[in-house]
Amino acid sequence: MTTNPHVRISQNTALAGPLRCESPALNRQRSAQVKATSAKPTAKSGAGPPRQVVEYGYIKSLERKSGGYLMRFDPAWLLTGKTANQAALEDTGSSDVPNDNYVVNESTRAYTYIVAANADVRVLTTGANLNGTPITVAQLAQIANGKNPLPKPLFEPISTGFWISIRNDTVGSLEQQYHP
Repeated sequence: MTTNPHVRISQNTALAGPLRCESPALNRQRSAQVKATSAKPTAKSGAGPPRQVVEYGYIKSLERKSGGYLMRFDPAWLLTGKTANQAALEDTGSSDVPNDNYVVNESTRAYTYIVAANADVRVLTTGANLNGTPITVAQLAQIANGKNPLPKPLFEPISTGFWISIRNDTVGSLEQQYHP
């Protein structure tokens, strides 16, 4: 097996497979990233963090600040399969995991991220498919503050969690996670 020194897939991209309960749109985005990364000779190589990180967790606050938004985000692990079963066993004494997912949130510490006003946002609304309904960051800020500016109600509250795509300290996309 030969290795291409110009190809490097970050740890978070490689983890896209086991997290099969995340939304199809994010899976498509990650698949495109993997294809793009493996096809580009200019992909990141060498020391340092990956260019983009994807995390699951909870929006604690989202406030407008100087042309953009500041978000407080509590990261967690959304586990599936054997990983979820083992974590549940260690936490509860039972490996029974309903709907093949288990959330581990060992700390409620929230981190501050910048969210561009034009970041891609998708939430789950009643009557929409699980790809989510595109909304603006301003609308998500209203939802995070207890208001619903949308013509349809949310299918689930935003407390189900979000997948966020981060580059350095800036969030480029937020996608609500469906929980059966």
